[in-house]
Amino acid sequence: MSLIGALPARFRRERVLIIGCGDVGQRVARVLGGGRRVRLLALTSTPGRGAALRAQGITPLQGNLDDARSLRRLAGLATRVLHLAPPPSGELADWRLDPRTRALVRALAQRSLPTTLVYGSTSGVYGDRQGQWVSEATPAKPSTPRAWRRVDAEAAVHWLGRATGVRTSVLRIPGIYAPDREGGTPHERLKRGTPVLRAEDDVYTNHIHADDLARACVLALWRARSQRNVNVVDDTQLKMGDYFDLAADLYGLPRPPRMARDAAGDQLPLMLLSFMSESRRLHNQRMKAELGLRLRYPTVAEGLRV
Repeated sequence: MSLIGALPARFRRERVLIIGCGDVGQRVARVLGGGRRVRLLALTSTPGRGAALRAQGITPLQGNLDDARSLRRLAGLATRVLHLAPPPSGELADWRLDPRTRALVRALAQRSLPTTLVYGSTSGVYGDRQGQWVSEATPAKPSTPRAWRRVDAEAAVHWLGRATGVRTSVLRIPGIYAPDREGGTPHERLKRGTPVLRAEDDVYTNHIHADDLARACVLALWRARSQRNVNVVDDTQLKMGDYFDLAADLYGLPRPPRMARDAAGDQLPLMLLSFMSESRRLHNQRMKAELGLRLRYPTVAEGLRV
């Protein structure tokens, strides 16, 4: 039985709008299934994507989060909205703000409000916790521009909930992986022999399989409590180097070389270094208790094998 098929009959004729219908958004569409029970809509700024979206049962809507005027047509269109689009990554007048989410929230607030708005954020909003456990009650402590923009987006989403009564939910998402996702496994990095940190310098990382994330998004659209933040993360408890060692063993590849942190700056790209500067472990009890998500891939050991 599909997740949507298990819902009460009065909820089965829904219009679900996906903002940012990339890999995860399309997985969400497959979970929902389209057809007569749910009408699927997706905002796209690329005219050439229309045919591919229609082939998946998704009605494309032309619009651009960077052009607020193009979002006016979204008001009143959907009963539930899933926002998965990232903040802009280029130069901004204020690097701490996410103008895209602000524009979307303003557009949705114009008329015929949706029942639910779910936003896919990042666990990066917690910042570095030196390997400590983090729950949704832990205050945000962003340390990078992209994390600051996510904090701003979360605030905009929850503002809509407080101001209008829309049930808003923020999913805080760690590293997304899946063998059928582009760049979704460490396979290519292992083949390149990219180093990882030695054990005494290593950091904890957190993971969620893309299919489990899609199911969490669907459940949040119907089950999430209002004004809630939810960590969407599996049960894996591994440091980054151990994660790559596990993947190497599964793929029959050499384990990556280990290096000291003080030498990493000369050999690794800045983006990778930024991930290596934060260490935390995420609690997922709220995800299981409130969303009712039962992980198909409880750890990366199961998910990387598929």
